[in-house]
Amino acid sequence: MSSAKFVVIEGLEGAGKSSAVSLVKHAIEATGASLVSTREPGGTPMAEAIRECVKHNWRDEQVTVQTELLLMYAARSQLVHNVIKPALEQGKWVLADRHDMSSRAYQGGGRQIDEHLIEPLRDITLQGFSPDLTLYMDVEPAVGLARARGRGALDRIELEDISFFERTRERYLLLCQQDPNAVVINSMQPIEKVHQDIRQALQLFLDKHACIPG
Repeated sequence: MSSAKFVVIEGLEGAGKSSAVSLVKHAIEATGASLVSTREPGGTPMAEAIRECVKHNWRDEQVTVQTELLLMYAARSQLVHNVIKPALEQGKWVLADRHDMSSRAYQGGGRQIDEHLIEPLRDITLQGFSPDLTLYMDVEPAVGLARARGRGALDRIELEDISFFERTRERYLLLCQQDPNAVVINSMQPIEKVHQDIRQALQLFLDKHACIPG
Protein backbone atom coordinates (compact mmCIF):
# COMPACT_ATOMS: atom_id res chain seq x y z
CA MET A 1 0.00 0.00 0.00
CA SER A 2 1.12 3.59 -0.56
CA SER A 3 0.90 4.29 3.19
CA ALA A 4 -0.50 2.48 6.21
CA LYS A 5 -3.75 3.75 7.73
CA PHE A 6 -5.54 3.39 11.05
CA VAL A 7 -9.24 2.47 10.71
CA VAL A 8 -11.66 2.24 13.64
CA ILE A 9 -15.15 0.79 14.00
CA GLU A 10 -17.29 2.44 16.69
CA GLY A 11 -20.82 1.97 18.00
CA LEU A 12 -23.13 1.06 20.84
CA GLU A 13 -23.83 -2.49 21.97
CA GLY A 14 -25.75 -4.36 19.29
CA ALA A 15 -24.77 -1.91 16.54
CA GLY A 16 -23.16 -4.60 14.40
CA LYS A 17 -19.53 -3.71 15.04
CA SER A 18 -18.32 -7.31 14.79
CA SER A 19 -19.75 -7.86 11.32
CA ALA A 20 -18.46 -4.44 10.25
CA VAL A 21 -14.96 -5.31 11.48
CA SER A 22 -15.04 -8.57 9.54
CA LEU A 23 -16.24 -6.85 6.37
CA VAL A 24 -13.63 -4.08 6.53
CA LYS A 25 -10.88 -6.57 7.39
CA HIS A 26 -11.54 -8.62 4.27
CA ALA A 27 -11.87 -5.51 2.10
CA ILE A 28 -8.52 -4.10 3.23
CA GLU A 29 -6.73 -7.43 2.91
CA ALA A 30 -8.16 -7.79 -0.62
CA THR A 31 -6.09 -4.74 -1.64
CA GLY A 32 -2.91 -6.63 -0.73
CA ALA A 33 -2.23 -4.69 2.47
CA SER A 34 -0.83 -6.25 5.62
CA LEU A 35 -3.32 -5.75 8.43
CA VAL A 36 -3.27 -5.89 12.22
CA SER A 37 -6.66 -6.25 13.94
CA THR A 38 -7.17 -5.26 17.55
CA ARG A 39 -9.77 -4.05 20.04
CA GLU A 40 -10.31 -1.67 22.94
CA PRO A 41 -10.01 -1.95 25.77
CA GLY A 42 -7.51 -4.73 25.17
CA GLY A 43 -5.09 -5.74 22.45
CA THR A 44 -2.05 -6.43 24.66
CA PRO A 45 -1.70 -8.80 27.65
CA MET A 46 -1.83 -5.92 30.14
CA ALA A 47 -4.63 -4.11 28.30
CA GLU A 48 -6.68 -7.33 28.19
CA ALA A 49 -6.29 -7.64 31.97
CA ILE A 50 -7.53 -4.05 32.30
CA ARG A 51 -10.48 -4.97 30.03
CA GLU A 52 -11.51 -7.73 32.42
CA CYS A 53 -11.21 -5.30 35.32
CA VAL A 54 -13.39 -2.71 33.57
CA LYS A 55 -16.13 -5.11 32.52
CA HIS A 56 -16.28 -7.16 35.73
CA ASN A 57 -19.27 -6.64 38.02
CA TRP A 58 -17.64 -5.85 41.35
CA ARG A 59 -20.97 -6.17 43.19
CA ASP A 60 -20.21 -4.69 46.64
CA GLU A 61 -17.63 -2.19 45.40
CA GLN A 62 -18.60 0.85 43.39
CA VAL A 63 -16.49 1.49 40.32
CA THR A 64 -16.19 5.27 40.18
CA VAL A 65 -16.54 7.05 36.87
CA GLN A 66 -13.03 8.42 37.37
CA THR A 67 -11.58 4.93 37.83
CA GLU A 68 -13.37 3.68 34.72
CA LEU A 69 -12.04 6.59 32.66
CA LEU A 70 -8.46 6.17 33.89
CA LEU A 71 -8.51 2.43 33.19
CA MET A 72 -9.72 3.02 29.65
CA TYR A 73 -6.85 5.40 28.92
CA ALA A 74 -4.31 3.14 30.64
CA ALA A 75 -5.35 0.28 28.36
CA ARG A 76 -5.30 2.61 25.34
CA SER A 77 -1.80 3.78 26.13
CA GLN A 78 -0.53 0.20 26.20
CA LEU A 79 -2.22 -0.61 22.90
CA VAL A 80 -1.22 2.53 21.01
CA HIS A 81 2.42 2.44 22.00
CA ASN A 82 2.98 -1.34 21.87
CA VAL A 83 0.82 -2.38 18.91
CA ILE A 84 -0.80 0.36 16.82
CA LYS A 85 2.07 2.78 16.24
CA PRO A 86 4.69 0.04 15.69
CA ALA A 87 2.43 -1.66 13.12
CA LEU A 88 1.85 1.59 11.23
CA GLU A 89 5.59 2.31 11.24
CA GLN A 90 6.13 -1.12 9.67
CA GLY A 91 3.69 -0.24 6.88
CA LYS A 92 0.87 -2.38 8.24
CA TRP A 93 -2.70 -1.15 8.37
CA VAL A 94 -4.45 -1.30 11.75
CA LEU A 95 -8.15 -2.04 12.22
CA ALA A 96 -9.55 -1.48 15.71
CA ASP A 97 -12.85 -2.36 17.32
CA ARG A 98 -13.23 0.92 19.31
CA HIS A 99 -10.73 3.64 20.10
CA ASP A 100 -10.70 7.08 21.72
CA MET A 101 -14.15 8.11 20.48
CA SER A 102 -15.58 5.38 22.72
CA SER A 103 -14.23 7.02 25.87
CA ARG A 104 -15.44 10.44 24.80
CA ALA A 105 -18.91 8.98 24.12
CA TYR A 106 -19.31 6.49 26.96
CA GLN A 107 -17.43 8.24 29.75
CA GLY A 108 -17.91 11.76 28.41
CA GLY A 109 -21.50 11.43 27.24
CA GLY A 110 -22.85 8.44 29.13
CA ARG A 111 -21.04 9.08 32.43
CA GLN A 112 -21.23 12.85 31.91
CA ILE A 113 -17.56 13.51 32.61
CA ASP A 114 -16.65 16.98 31.38
CA GLU A 115 -14.63 16.96 28.16
CA HIS A 116 -12.14 19.34 29.77
CA LEU A 117 -11.27 16.59 32.27
CA ILE A 118 -10.85 14.00 29.50
CA GLU A 119 -8.69 16.21 27.30
CA PRO A 120 -5.52 16.02 29.48
CA LEU A 121 -5.69 12.22 29.42
CA ARG A 122 -6.01 12.30 25.62
CA ASP A 123 -2.98 14.59 25.41
CA ILE A 124 -0.87 12.33 27.64
CA THR A 125 -1.96 9.09 25.98
CA LEU A 126 -2.36 10.00 22.32
CA GLN A 127 -0.36 13.20 21.79
CA GLY A 128 -2.54 14.13 18.82
CA PHE A 129 -2.64 10.62 17.35
CA SER A 130 -6.03 9.78 15.80
CA PRO A 131 -7.66 7.38 13.30
CA ASP A 132 -7.51 8.05 9.58
CA LEU A 133 -11.06 6.72 9.26
CA THR A 134 -13.77 6.03 11.82
CA LEU A 135 -16.94 4.16 10.85
CA TYR A 136 -19.60 4.78 13.49
CA MET A 137 -22.34 2.14 13.43
CA ASP A 138 -25.42 4.06 14.57
CA VAL A 139 -28.28 2.25 16.29
CA GLU A 140 -31.10 3.32 18.58
CA PRO A 141 -30.15 2.19 22.11
CA ALA A 142 -33.31 0.14 22.67
CA VAL A 143 -32.72 -1.77 19.43
CA GLY A 144 -29.03 -2.31 20.13
CA LEU A 145 -29.58 -3.51 23.70
CA ALA A 146 -32.25 -5.95 22.56
CA ARG A 147 -29.73 -7.38 20.10
CA ALA A 148 -27.04 -7.51 22.80
CA ARG A 149 -29.31 -9.38 25.21
CA GLY A 150 -29.89 -11.94 22.50
CA ARG A 151 -26.16 -12.73 22.55
CA GLY A 152 -26.16 -13.70 26.23
CA ALA A 153 -25.25 -12.21 29.60
CA LEU A 154 -24.47 -8.48 29.70
CA ASP A 155 -21.34 -7.02 31.30
CA ARG A 156 -21.21 -4.23 33.91
CA ILE A 157 -21.43 -1.38 31.41
CA GLU A 158 -24.08 -3.07 29.25
CA LEU A 159 -26.31 -3.27 32.35
CA GLU A 160 -26.64 0.52 32.56
CA ASP A 161 -30.11 2.02 32.07
CA ILE A 162 -31.36 3.22 28.70
CA SER A 163 -30.71 6.89 29.48
CA PHE A 164 -26.98 6.15 29.75
CA PHE A 165 -26.93 4.76 26.21
CA GLU A 166 -29.10 7.58 24.89
CA ARG A 167 -26.55 10.10 26.20
CA THR A 168 -23.74 8.00 24.75
CA ARG A 169 -25.37 7.88 21.32
CA GLU A 170 -26.03 11.61 21.37
CA ARG A 171 -22.35 12.27 22.11
CA TYR A 172 -21.24 9.84 19.41
CA LEU A 173 -23.30 11.69 16.82
CA LEU A 174 -21.92 15.05 17.95
CA LEU A 175 -18.33 13.77 17.81
CA CYS A 176 -18.92 12.43 14.30
CA GLN A 177 -20.20 15.83 13.18
CA GLN A 178 -16.98 17.39 14.47
CA ASP A 179 -14.63 14.78 12.97
CA PRO A 180 -13.99 15.04 9.20
CA ASN A 181 -12.58 11.49 9.24
CA ALA A 182 -15.76 9.96 10.71
CA VAL A 183 -18.59 8.39 8.72
CA VAL A 184 -21.98 7.50 10.23
CA ILE A 185 -23.44 4.17 9.07
CA ASN A 186 -27.15 3.58 9.77
CA SER A 187 -27.06 0.06 11.20
CA MET A 188 -30.84 -0.10 11.63
CA GLN A 189 -31.20 -0.73 7.89
CA PRO A 190 -31.37 -4.23 6.39
CA ILE A 191 -27.98 -5.91 6.74
CA GLU A 192 -27.38 -5.88 2.98
CA LYS A 193 -27.77 -2.08 2.90
CA VAL A 194 -25.56 -1.67 5.97
CA HIS A 195 -22.80 -3.67 4.30
CA GLN A 196 -23.25 -1.73 1.08
CA ASP A 197 -22.83 1.57 2.93
CA ILE A 198 -19.71 0.29 4.71
CA ARG A 199 -18.13 -0.84 1.44
CA GLN A 200 -18.96 2.50 -0.18
CA ALA A 201 -17.47 4.53 2.68
CA LEU A 202 -14.32 2.42 2.70
CA GLN A 203 -13.93 2.64 -1.08
CA LEU A 204 -14.31 6.42 -1.01
CA PHE A 205 -11.60 6.53 1.65
CA LEU A 206 -9.27 4.28 -0.36
CA ASP A 207 -9.83 6.33 -3.52
CA LYS A 208 -9.32 9.64 -1.71
CA HIS A 209 -6.00 8.55 -0.28
CA ALA A 210 -4.90 6.67 -3.40
CA CYS A 211 -4.57 3.54 -1.27
CA ILE A 212 -3.59 1.05 -3.93
CA PRO A 213 -0.96 -1.69 -3.95
CA GLY A 214 2.37 -0.38 -5.02
